[in-house]
Amino acid sequence: MTKPQHPIYNLHFGLVCLSSLLFSASYNMLIPELPAYLSSLGGAQYKGLIIALFTLTAGVSRPFSGRLTDTLGRVPVMAVGSIVCFVCGFLYPVLASVSGLLFIRLIHGFSTGFKPTATAAYVADMVPRERWGEALGMHGLFFSTGMAVGPAIGSAIRMSHSLNTLFYTSSFFALMSIVLVMNMKETLKNKQKFELSALKISRGDIIAVEVLPVAIVTLLSYVSYGAILTLVPDWSQHVGIANKGLFFMVFTVASLLIRFVAGKVSDKHGRIHVIKAGLALLVIALVVIGYQHSSIGLMVGAVLYGISNGVLSPALNAWTIDMSKPDFRGKAVATMYISLEAGIGLGALFAGWYYHDVIVRVPYIIYASAVVTAVTLAYMFLRREPQRNTMNSGETEAVI
Repeated sequence: MTKPQHPIYNLHFGLVCLSSLLFSASYNMLIPELPAYLSSLGGAQYKGLIIALFTLTAGVSRPFSGRLTDTLGRVPVMAVGSIVCFVCGFLYPVLASVSGLLFIRLIHGFSTGFKPTATAAYVADMVPRERWGEALGMHGLFFSTGMAVGPAIGSAIRMSHSLNTLFYTSSFFALMSIVLVMNMKETLKNKQKFELSALKISRGDIIAVEVLPVAIVTLLSYVSYGAILTLVPDWSQHVGIANKGLFFMVFTVASLLIRFVAGKVSDKHGRIHVIKAGLALLVIALVVIGYQHSSIGLMVGAVLYGISNGVLSPALNAWTIDMSKPDFRGKAVATMYISLEAGIGLGALFAGWYYHDVIVRVPYIIYASAVVTAVTLAYMFLRREPQRNTMNSGETEAVI
């Protein structure tokens, strides 16, 4: 008699997915409008820092969020991330200067340093290991939906209302995410009370060495995303697209259509094959975005970029969980996200430094990102480790 599959799609899974959607929409709705806003304040030369500063604090906070996730619990750490988003939405209108905006971006980055780390561990706690790819892919659908609707909503609000309205709307979305998080059941069995010693980070708490291969691939593959976040709002306007969030909506919708299927394929056939396919598609997408100087061409590139992201993301997340140690899952996820933030930050810094509001330089930056991605693909082919799913030997008990 066939053993029935564990019902992973329950109330708690639904709550964490919806909370992630609202959280993602909250901070992503600001991205298309911030470059122009910074220019209006007189800081056009600092556009690369909009993303770089955000990812800097996100990356720095990962070791702390990973440690707290493994000691205090998943739910409190998720709540902290959403609370930071809520507070920052009210700070943008108050600190309306170049230095003020860059300072808020630095603080805002703590949000993604905390919530996604705890969320990935929470989902892995709930789901049997043989369905991690499927569950993380489904959760990614919701997070990516927030990435899609957020920029589109943000640009629509900016076009019809004011920037302050946009900032307050961002806070409202974060507030709804907090409400959902506080109604979720904790999945960490051996929770500890908070003590200041929990914030003391040793060298061993920063990086989970067992997931270094994932970290390398994640860092290099997300360099292009930092460049895209920095350049596409201006590039969209250059090719005649009024809504600067349209690219992000299209690429994320394309990601949604493939993400769930890609997660299940990685469960069945292995993470390595899926990651290679995703990287190859990413190279093609970047070449198209750089080569096509029209609105239609940019949208085609957005679709291809979304498909590649939808293939890569759940496989990288599941590969991280596969290679992690059960008692240090938070640290492993944090390591992967440190690499992700580092890749985005480096891409944004390079793009902002070379771009400097000279629009004809955009394609060259995109091509350079394609080269970095091709190097990542070469690394995957040259790896000597067995190309198979690296599952933990210990069974994972579903606690919800």
